Amino acid sequence: MNPVRLDLTMALARSIGLLEGVEIVEPASATEADLLRIHTARYIEAVRDVDNRPAAEFEPRDDAPADPPYGLGSTDNPIFPHMHDAASVIVGGTLAAAQEIASGRARRAVSIGGGMHHAMAASAAGFCVYNDVAVAISWLLDNGYDRIAYVDVDVHHGDGVERAFQGDPRVLTVSIHQHPATLWPGTGWSSEVGVAEGVGRAVNLPLLPGTSDAAWLRAFHAVVPGALAAFAPQIVISQCGVDTHREDPLADLALSVEGQRAAFLAMRDLADRYAEGRWLAVGGGGYGLVRVVPRSWTNLLAAALDRDIDPARPIPQEWKDGVAQLAPSVELPATMGDGVPANYLPWDGPGGAPETGDSTHDRVLARVDSAILATRRAAYPLLGLDPDDPRD
Repeated sequence: MNPVRLDLTMALARSIGLLEGVEIVEPASATEADLLRIHTARYIEAVRDVDNRPAAEFEPRDDAPADPPYGLGSTDNPIFPHMHDAASVIVGGTLAAAQEIASGRARRAVSIGGGMHHAMAASAAGFCVYNDVAVAISWLLDNGYDRIAYVDVDVHHGDGVERAFQGDPRVLTVSIHQHPATLWPGTGWSSEVGVAEGVGRAVNLPLLPGTSDAAWLRAFHAVVPGALAAFAPQIVISQCGVDTHREDPLADLALSVEGQRAAFLAMRDLADRYAEGRWLAVGGGGYGLVRVVPRSWTNLLAAALDRDIDPARPIPQEWKDGVAQLAPSVELPATMGDGVPANYLPWDGPGGAPETGDSTHDRVLARVDSAILATRRAAYPLLGLDPDDPRD
């Protein structure tokens, strides 16, 4: 989560001229009232109180407790000076993006530092302190929106956002992630569809390790467009974590930059089709700090700006020169993509996967089709859709 990944993303976007003529809004910190939309007063106070701890507690520890109070000080959530201030600015950024769209000043907005989707009401989790997306959704619900679709393509299940709204029929949460039997946080099974009045408002699509572009995109397009069409959102919020990349050190999916770019373009198009173009995109995970995140999120910014980037475009030498000083041992990519075409075969119903004769390929299709069908059969009937009809 080193913020260098944000600096490198913005530097790359500027170096290719992507941000010329673009308004960048500097956010204020979220207020306590903002944070109380999602988080408890005791938890907020515990985060604030981190600054009163002895300096020695900020040093890295091999014996960090697994489950400290409020999750603060574990290996995943180490404490650091000004933790509350830093986390509040992240929330402020995503809240500002939501407000720009709600006011009509913008149709699309990107909060590149946002996407802290694991933070819970009373605890930090998964590197996330305050849940900026949940706060923004809560604000939108109080300011004229009553049908909000949240689509999470991070490699990890979007558990914190789902938990915050799992009983609220006004919010549809859709998460495509690595299978919970193989990756933290161990939630996001296809059978998780919401609770109480929110039954049918959570859609989870878990995919097995090794899933690459063609299978991932097949799954995405077999589930997400139909769910959004049935829900008819007023705004689409996308959590665009890029730890799905094949080089990511913390997970096991196998997407390329081209595959991630295709996902961003698809979510942009879904917002255009179903939400009058209102699209709020946030960042999230992604731990290939130099080779992956800057390229992928520059493609995200380009998607939001309708300035799509050719994946074969060379990376500017000035950016590479700057990075070489920062990380001299890292082999830098030459282009804005990985040189992999992001093609896929659309899902065409149960038993529709073609037999190609390539046993590895056929096995991958069979596995992803099983995941598609499990999710559709769990969630689609609750949205009034036929899970076995590829037209839905």
